[in-house]
Amino acid sequence: MSIEVQQLLKQYGTQKAVNNISFSIHKGEIVGFLGPNGAGKSTTMKILTGYLAQNAGTATVCGINVKTNSIEAKKKIGYLPESNALYYDMYVKEYLSFVGGIHQIRNQKSEISNVIELVGLQVEQNKKIGQLSKGYKQRVGLAAALIHKPEVLILDEPTSGLDPNQIIEIRNVIKEQGKDKTVLFSSHILQEVEAICDRVIIINKGAIVADDSLQQLKQQGSLENIFRQLTSAK
Repeated sequence: MSIEVQQLLKQYGTQKAVNNISFSIHKGEIVGFLGPNGAGKSTTMKILTGYLAQNAGTATVCGINVKTNSIEAKKKIGYLPESNALYYDMYVKEYLSFVGGIHQIRNQKSEISNVIELVGLQVEQNKKIGQLSKGYKQRVGLAAALIHKPEVLILDEPTSGLDPNQIIEIRNVIKEQGKDKTVLFSSHILQEVEAICDRVIIINKGAIVADDSLQQLKQQGSLENIFRQLTSAK
């Protein structure tokens, strides 16, 4: 398994942000991770990427325990967080060189050029990050997640701030990357999930309420209706 989660629990006081969830994802799968705000999506992703420690349970990436061997696990992961924190005073190429240096990438110049082309940053590549639109900042974050050619991609709202044309371009990048990587991504845009995903996991109030192929789920109705039924307040 590329991603394996077993009985994962994260509590803040008495609140269970993630409540004993379990799932596994194979290489080559593109999985949509859905849920309303506060459902536990970002918390789960932060645990998987080693940025947050769970209270109980285990999470492994490519067989590596992310809590006990965080650095080695992070080498396998490309992560685009929802906040997409960037250094606004750095130039695009300068920032990607910085990230490439952290990952000890060889042939940095050619790898930076390749990833800039991959995510469509050519026109903006010589600007400071702070001068970019939100959509192009999002592309810089995606480029940084991809530059070390990770085996697993964890993307939290990757199309946030993009216009419809940019969404299609990034959608195609994600689908292409999913051919030989494992991709877990969250989105509130259900059309994006339907266009990209093989499988959908829905989480609500810290618990998984659905985990099935997109094809199987849609036999029960539209994804929007299923989502509303499983996550609406009762």
